[in-house]
Amino acid sequence: MNKPDNVLQVGSNEMELVDFRIYKQEGTEVYEGIYGVNVAKVREIINIPKLTELPGSPEYVDGIFDLRGVVIPVVNLAKWMGIITPDCKTIRPRVIITEFNNILIGFIVHEAKRIRRINWKDIEPASFSAKSGGAFDKTKITGVTKIENDDVLLILDLEAIVEELGLFSADTEALDKLEKYSGLALILDDSQTARKIVKEGMTKMGFTVVEAKDGEDGLSKLEELAGQYGEELKSKLRIIVSDVEMPRMDGFHFASRVKADERFKTIPLIFNSSISDDFSDLRGAQAGGEAYLVKFDANKFHDEISRVLKAHLG
Repeated sequence: MNKPDNVLQVGSNEMELVDFRIYKQEGTEVYEGIYGVNVAKVREIINIPKLTELPGSPEYVDGIFDLRGVVIPVVNLAKWMGIITPDCKTIRPRVIITEFNNILIGFIVHEAKRIRRINWKDIEPASFSAKSGGAFDKTKITGVTKIENDDVLLILDLEAIVEELGLFSADTEALDKLEKYSGLALILDDSQTARKIVKEGMTKMGFTVVEAKDGEDGLSKLEELAGQYGEELKSKLRIIVSDVEMPRMDGFHFASRVKADERFKTIPLIFNSSISDDFSDLRGAQAGGEAYLVKFDANKFHDEISRVLKAHLG
């Protein structure tokens, strides 16, 4: 059966995101900031509900509310980014309800515009002082891409908010008491924080870690390792752990390239992503991954790596 044209193909290196806006007041000028969040992380978009204040929470948390029996914290993105919002009656804020890292959280935005399909190769890492109506902290974004009229769309690091709130933490100490391994492990993640957590976990398991920032960097690191070890690479490089959402080349496209290369295709590959929807694990399997994990349960992380390695060794 032919798939509809509007369905994202595994390994296509494309993503769909919700385009939303945050307006900023600077003097008498109002600037429109253009941002995006992966559709795979969005559950729904709603009007702002009645919120209950959460004592002791950060200033950027406007409160909590009950969504069909689940209590959800609501983050005001403008406050989190330190943006002064204009007093404009035409702004009709909405709440984007997201689910990632197996956590539900709402984000207040000033306008939800549309869904965009973008190729990851057109998304550049946040390696500069981006401007969207004034100076912006690049540590709060994971990627940037140009859209129509030469405007720039920023992809926010929403995982950083979850970590700041203490809703997500990785107990890698649990790995100290578990089975140890040896050899090399290649890890890919565009988030420096996530990469640090995964590296710590893999090191505690006994691996020597090679890091990459995205799929293109991952392929480059594989080429370097192949040049260094030649035919011995298959026994030296024990496993690859890859994020899914990454600028330039996403994890699924990276995996499809790896599995199509005779030198690398037998090396076990595990996806480790914040996306916790019902489909990404299936897409990961289609791309050639041996497992799909949601960041970051230390015990499950160890167990899945152990399972994959034992299955690989027969």
